Amino acid sequence: MDLVDYLNSDEHSALLQAALTHSQFEIIHPFGDGNGRVGRALIHVVLRRRGLATRFVPPISLVLATHSRDYVRGLAASQYRGDPRSIQAAEGTAEWLGVFATAVARASADAASFGQRINALEQEWRQQAKPIRRESAADLLLTALVSAPIITVSTAASLIKRSIPATNAAVEQLVAAGVLHPIREVRRNRAFEAKGLVDMFTLFERSLASPVGDTREEPPTRVVPYPPQS
Repeated sequence: MDLVDYLNSDEHSALLQAALTHSQFEIIHPFGDGNGRVGRALIHVVLRRRGLATRFVPPISLVLATHSRDYVRGLAASQYRGDPRSIQAAEGTAEWLGVFATAVARASADAASFGQRINALEQEWRQQAKPIRRESAADLLLTALVSAPIITVSTAASLIKRSIPATNAAVEQLVAAGVLHPIREVRRNRAFEAKGLVDMFTLFERSLASPVGDTREEPPTRVVPYPPQS
């Protein structure tokens, strides 16, 4: 219960709380399997509750997985057996906090850069599809696509809160402009993919798996999707 109480407290800064919550959960190790996944999820529980990441999940877990040796070494250092007030205990905690802070810094920088690329892609779509009337179904759909790269007309209608006929017309407009392309040609529940977005996510995941952030300079250290076909 001490960890649960700490998780719900505001005793420390959000990042410090996230780091300590994760390391303490891993020390407790309550499950036969899945402790790492649950522990990493707790990082984002803290960041969301404390208001640092309320609308997205920064890729901290992926960065930690890329630097797995540093990650494991830092966690091991924080699990000091002895007087918690000793210099050795403080040094072990500091080593883990350094690993965690480095991962957060990279995850934040990479996420910000990725967000800029997503915004640029949306602007490319708008150039392809113009003219687009403000607040039209097509305008709303272009904004929604960045968070829903694969849609049907019905799912698109629920995203933009417009009627099925209006949404269908917007989808057809974006198909004609080359922003959307069909990936399932059936009479009902046709599916469409937003041009370039899935490939962009794939490349982002691949870059996160490279210690230097570029698979051309240093290959991935873990399993990642194959690069998009050119």
